[in-house]
Amino acid sequence: MTEAGKGSGAIVKSAIGIGLLLSEGIGDTLRVSLTGDPVEEVRVGYDILRALNIRKRGIEMISCPTCGRCEVDLSRLVEKVERAVQKMTTPLTVAIMGCMVNGPGEAKEADIGIAGGKGVGVLFKKGKVVRKLKEKDFVPVLLKEIQKMTEESI
Repeated sequence: MTEAGKGSGAIVKSAIGIGLLLSEGIGDTLRVSLTGDPVEEVRVGYDILRALNIRKRGIEMISCPTCGRCEVDLSRLVEKVERAVQKMTTPLTVAIMGCMVNGPGEAKEADIGIAGGKGVGVLFKKGKVVRKLKEKDFVPVLLKEIQKMTEESI
């Protein structure tokens, strides 16, 4: 199954088509076909396998959709963490949430997470509150904790 195309439309079509087949146990070879850099094809294929829990490797990022309750610069925070962890192979779930309403529940469910609000946040690790942080410390503290967790799993 191939989908020659570019951008999110081609990615969505590939994910649905390939994902449906793999979720039914059909096929053992995966090829995503996108117009452009073949590295993107590999990334999308890998993401499909991770979404189906066929491949458990690397950091899975969870973040909220930035509704009206979001009180931190969530998009910037998530981008910084994603860039820093993209080559890590240890399977971990990391949540970065933007409010104190739904954020704590999501952050508690992750291996490690932050629920932010009005310039501060709470760091959760394995479901437990670790400490309160200022927003400026979210990224460095989270990355340090992720590094420790990946080293402990080796």
